Amino acid sequence: MAKKKQGKKQKFNVVATPQNQGVFATLGKALPKKGRDQLLLGLVIGATAAYVFGNEEARAKLIKAGIALYTGLAGGVEELREQFADIQAELATQAGQDPATS
Repeated sequence: MAKKKQGKKQKFNVVATPQNQGVFATLGKALPKKGRDQLLLGLVIGATAAYVFGNEEARAKLIKAGIALYTGLAGGVEELREQFADIQAELATQAGQDPATS
């Protein structure tokens, strides 16, 4: 019978490397770590939410601001689409022309 050659066992060290965790990756660093500070932050956020949802004028202003922001973003996106279409049409026109005349 032939002897089997035993190779060295390889050891792999698994090291966790930080991955891109998105937009909220640094949020944990910005928030307070102590329980008392977290409680105070929660109270401030809760009081603000209660004021906004309880006050009809504040709620109306918030909704108007949200609508204005949305329409502004929608208009900007539409403008980008138009510019993209213009550039595509320009490139198609240039590709259709004789290269010697360019």
